[in-house]
Order: sequence, then structure tokens, then C-alpha cells
Amino acid sequence: MLRTIGVSVFIVALLLIGTAFTQTYPLPASIKQGKEVYTAFCQNCHMADGKGQAGVFPPLAKSDYLKKPVKALIDLILKGQSGEIIVNGVKYNGQMPSQNYLTDEQIADVLNYMKNSWGNQSAISITPRLVKKMRL
Repeated sequence: MLRTIGVSVFIVALLLIGTAFTQTYPLPASIKQGKEVYTAFCQNCHMADGKGQAGVFPPLAKSDYLKKPVKALIDLILKGQSGEIIVNGVKYNGQMPSQNYLTDEQIADVLNYMKNSWGNQSAISITPRLVKKMRL
């Protein structure tokens, strides 16, 4: 009896430890929610097709800029952007205001959407937890 309890406790402990290392934020659901965030807060400048506006707002479609480290992309949304940047070989010198009023989940979702739309692909799920850490 005591041995059975010990084995059961051991199995539960292994399951808990195993889940600590798995990605638990569902990427497909995040992408779906991210589309809604994008439509509400990003589409006016970057357009519905993610192609931006030539010379004014950079494209997100097939964008080399979205290959930057995830932390840099989160920082961009939290703090905004001003000054010259180069996207797909084209210079842009505009300003993107901070979007720090978005929730951690909204930022994670919109980045997951952008990184998996219009010819972009990423198997890595950006989580609200990571956004929260960057916000601090």
C-alpha cells in the first residue's frame, strides 16, 4: 500500500515536471485572436494585407523585420519606434506610437498573427508571460 502511494506520487511529480517544460500557449488560437487585435490596432497603417504603405509604413508581409529576436519585437510594440529602419531593403523613417495599452495577451497574439501571416512562418509561440517580463 505504501509502495503504491509512493509510485503514484512519483508519477504525478514526473507529470508536473514534464508540463513545466512544454509550451502551453496554443498557437492556432493565439493567431486567431491576434487577427482581431491586428484589425483593430494595426491595420490602418500596415493594411489588411500586411503590405504597408510604400515609403510611409513598412510591410509586415514577407517581412525580414519580423525575423528580429522576439524580445525586440515586443519592445517595439511596448515602446514604439521612431527614426530610420530598413525593411526588406527599403528605408522607412516614420514613427510608430507605443501600443503599451494593449494587454500582454493582445501583444502576444498580434505578434503570433503577424509572424504567421502573409508569407511569414514561425513555429515559436510568443506568450503573454514573456510580454509581461518585457513590460517590467
